[in-house]
Amino acid sequence: MPATLETLFRTLSAFSPERVDFSGADWDAYVDWAIGQGLAPLAAYNLEYRLGGAGAPEWARDRLMSIYQGSLNDNVMKLVNFKRAVDELEGRRIVLLGAASHAEALYPHVAFRPVIDLHCLVPPMDVGPFASFLARSEFKPEGETSGPSQLVSDGRTRILVSGALFASGDAGLFTRAVPFKVYGPSFLRLAHEDAVLAHVAALAATGFDVPAIEWVDLRELVLGAPHVMGPYSRALDAELLKRRAAELGVEQALWAALEVVQRLFPETGAAASAAQPELAAEAREGLVRSVVGKAAVVGAPAAERP
Repeated sequence: MPATLETLFRTLSAFSPERVDFSGADWDAYVDWAIGQGLAPLAAYNLEYRLGGAGAPEWARDRLMSIYQGSLNDNVMKLVNFKRAVDELEGRRIVLLGAASHAEALYPHVAFRPVIDLHCLVPPMDVGPFASFLARSEFKPEGETSGPSQLVSDGRTRILVSGALFASGDAGLFTRAVPFKVYGPSFLRLAHEDAVLAHVAALAATGFDVPAIEWVDLRELVLGAPHVMGPYSRALDAELLKRRAAELGVEQALWAALEVVQRLFPETGAAASAAQPELAAEAREGLVRSVVGKAAVVGAPAAERP
């Protein structure tokens, strides 16, 4: 029986995939879907260097590998250009969020995790000054300023400068953040549990309708990034995570995200379940109906999900 799209997804998004033969799988469907979901670079590497092709047709391997090469070049260009723009900045506290942090902290190779845009968190009073500083490197405002944030771009890379993540306040995030020295003395990355909650909040802001690579991010955050030696390579403190989720008002979002990730990646079951807040049965059932059942479907476009 040919491999399902779900099996292709789980195997080709793993960092240590088991040897399999996917001859006869629906590669037309998988390749198009994987490219749109940000999974193609990791899938290409697995097929070429870990699975000996796994029975994939040559056209599929070639197309995925071209995305891998493009992702590598694009990520390096964006991140090096950003580093040049900011590495002399001193005396500020800037937290680099999302893909730009995850690509280095969670993935064994920077090419595996496409970096589309960059996202920085700064104290609210620093949004304007930091955006002005970036203008020295040709990053100009793009669109209207929306609330405590500003989007800037140099025509190749967009950077969202945010002055707030959580309505209850972000002061603790800066206090607990750790140095991210590769980008200079002003840069930080979130502490492990805070990184999970920031990621969950970003997922919830989209209604959990996100590219599948975002769930790979959460998988690695939950598992403690076991395939790298980085800042998140440790077990989550489940009780601390739940306390902070309550303080920041994201308990339902955390429960739902962890429910999705363990359905997509069964290997996260123990760690994800231990970190789920206690919710009333009615609340859990409502989240499963409205969010989890849709987000945990592999391959269906949002409009076609049940």
